[in-house]
Parts: sequence; structure tokens; C-alpha cells
Amino acid sequence: MSTPDTGRKPLAEKELQVVGFRIGEETFGVPIAHVREIIRVPQITALPNAPEYVEGVINLRGKIISVIDLRKRFGESNPQPGRKNRILVVELQNRIVGLIVNSASEVLKLPPSEIEPPSRVFPDGELECVTGVGKMNGCLVILVDLGKLLHAGDLRPLHSVGEPVPVTP
Repeated sequence: MSTPDTGRKPLAEKELQVVGFRIGEETFGVPIAHVREIIRVPQITALPNAPEYVEGVINLRGKIISVIDLRKRFGESNPQPGRKNRILVVELQNRIVGLIVNSASEVLKLPPSEIEPPSRVFPDGELECVTGVGKMNGCLVILVDLGKLLHAGDLRPLHSVGEPVPVTP
């Protein structure tokens, strides 16, 4: 017995949606669910005795947001301010944190078939913050887990100054 053709296409594989950003010459991606917004870099108020990669805090529509220079965290020795620099405002460990990057792009959609697991690309445990490497239009997108990249110890100094995420009942 044959089934009638319903005209529906088979379910396509679910694409991973990431916000792309650049640090140096490399393109990275973080899940869109973690990114609240992308803003230009405003005036940043420095914090005394903060780690080198913590730039300070900003006032974002009445909320105090901690700002980490992801370029420094990725090992760039002397990141320069530029017109394309952006802050990714992300939710991380129940805090809202700003991450300075060289530039940010639109949402990138990566099919699972175009994502290599890190175990195929890097030796075990070498880069725990990398969740995969995506291939898109002949370019590579390094997918990162911000929670692993910015260890709990890295964020501890920020808890006293960052805005907590409001809990909804």
C-alpha cells in the first residue's frame, strides 16, 4: 500500500545559530541564546586591581555591566581600539557580562553536517572551551563555550559589580 504524497519536505537537520565575531584573523561563534545584544564600545570605567583582561564596567541603560576584553583573554598582546570593535552583551553564569571583540557579524547558521567535533580537530583536553569547528563558505568558524573559556575563577571578581540576571517566576 502506498502512502499519498503530502507535499511536505522531510525534516531538515536543525541548524546551529551562532553569533559570529572576530578576534585577530579568526572567526569565532557563540550560541545566539547567550547573546543579549551587540553594542559599540562606549566609555569604560576602569576598576582598580582588576585582572588585565577586565577592562572595567559600563552603564548600559541604567545597569552596570562588567566588561572583559576577549582579545586579551585570547592572547592578543596589544589589542588596539578600532571603529569596528564591539561589545557582545552575554548572559553567563547568571550574570550579564560585556565581551570586547574586534568585530561582530550577523547570525551564522551552521548545519550539523558542517560542524566537526573538537576531538577530531584538537588533541583531547587541549582546548576545552572549543565545542566544534564549523565550515561555512570556505571559512572556518571556531565554536566556543563561554562558560569554559571564562572559568568561574575569572568571573569571581565580576560578581560584585555585574548585574545579576533577573529571575522570572
